[in-house]
Amino acid sequence: MEPLLSEDLEEKNPAKLSNQAIWFFAHTALAIGSWLALMLLGYLFNPPAVPQLLILIISICVPLLVGFAVTRVHPDEMARVVWLVGLIWLLIISLWILDMPTGPNACFQCDATEKLTRTLFSLPSPSGLIDNDGPFLGTWPAAALAGYSIGARLGLRRKS
Repeated sequence: MEPLLSEDLEEKNPAKLSNQAIWFFAHTALAIGSWLALMLLGYLFNPPAVPQLLILIISICVPLLVGFAVTRVHPDEMARVVWLVGLIWLLIISLWILDMPTGPNACFQCDATEKLTRTLFSLPSPSGLIDNDGPFLGTWPAAALAGYSIGARLGLRRKS
């Protein structure tokens, strides 16, 4: 029983907790930064008619590679949990969308599910809510954070 008690005390050490918090926010910033760099690169070259599904896949893959590379250089368990920030962000954006009024050219008479799918994924067509920027504001950043977490998990698995 003694080793378990010492592990609990070690986990509650304020210095370790603050270190974990700093690395958690650093990994979150790296994930969002890699996604923003991807978006900036896309807007600079402005390729015509890129499908949103391809942007979603790239928004997952680029942070995945960054997360893999970062955890290979600096193995840190906190890199695996940044997907939680993406989930919380997607929930905040979803609540904002659900609270918006509908009207002509803004998802007229949509139910909650249709509001979310048309705004966040533009399926079957964009909803008109939040200026049709639902994927950019909600889906792609959350996907980038999830991709970073997957890459970090793969990087940590290979390292150990």
